[in-house]
Amino acid sequence: MSETTHDTIRAYYHTLFSAWGRQHWWPAQSRLEVIVGAYLTQNTSWTNVEKALRNLRQARLLTLRGIRRTPEPELERLIRPAGYFRQKAQRLKLFVSFLDRHYGGSLARMFAQPTAELRSELLALNGIGPETADSILLYAGNHPVFVVDAYTKRILERHQIVASASAYDEVRQLFERALAETGPPKRSSDGAPLRPRGSSHQPSRMSTAPRSALVQAFNEMHGLIVGVGKTFCLKSQPRCEQCPLQKFLPQAK
Repeated sequence: MSETTHDTIRAYYHTLFSAWGRQHWWPAQSRLEVIVGAYLTQNTSWTNVEKALRNLRQARLLTLRGIRRTPEPELERLIRPAGYFRQKAQRLKLFVSFLDRHYGGSLARMFAQPTAELRSELLALNGIGPETADSILLYAGNHPVFVVDAYTKRILERHQIVASASAYDEVRQLFERALAETGPPKRSSDGAPLRPRGSSHQPSRMSTAPRSALVQAFNEMHGLIVGVGKTFCLKSQPRCEQCPLQKFLPQAK
C-alpha cells in the first residue's frame, strides 16, 4: 500500500477519536473474560455474549478452574445465549487443555511468548481463526496486532481502499503499518464527544489496563471501526450522510 493510503488510515483514526473519544473496548474484568468473550462472540451479537458471560459469572465459573471442572453439558447450558453452545463449550475446554499442557495453566506464561509464535499456536487450535486469535492477543495479552473484522473490510471496500478479495493479513498489516507512525489522537476542541459514541462501553479493568502507545492505538482504532460499522456503515442501508468518515468517500472527494 502507498504512503497516501497509510495517511488516510491515520486520518480516519484521528477523525473518529476526535468525534467519539475512548471506546473502552474490550469490556472485561480479566484476561480470561476477554478470551471467553472472543470465543463466544463468533457468529453472534455482543448482547448475546454478555448474557452468556453473566451466566458464567453468576455461577462463579468464569475462571480457568471453573471451565476446566465444569461438565460440558453444564457449560453448554450456561453459554447457550451465545449460540452454537455445544461447539463453543467444546472449544473453551480445548483452550484450557492447551493452556494446561503447554503453559502450566498460566495465562501470564502464555502471553510472555513472542507474538508471532503465540499467534501460530492459537491459530492451530480448533475454533480459532485470525480474528479470534488477534482479539485474544491484542485485548487479553496486549500484543501489538490489529484485529480485522467484517466492519473493517466493509468500510475499506466502500472507500475503495481494499478489494473485496483482499486477504485478512493484508488488511491487518495495512493498519499496523499506518498506525505505527501515528501520534496520540486528540479529542474534539470542546472536549465533548459527538453522539453516538461509536461502540463505547463503560471503563473496565481490562479497558483501562496499562499498555504501550501502539497497542492502545490498535485497541482504539478497532473499537472506533466497530462503532462506524454498527451505526453508519450498515450492510444493507448505509447512513453515509451522518458518518464522521463521509468526507473520505471517493464521491465526496
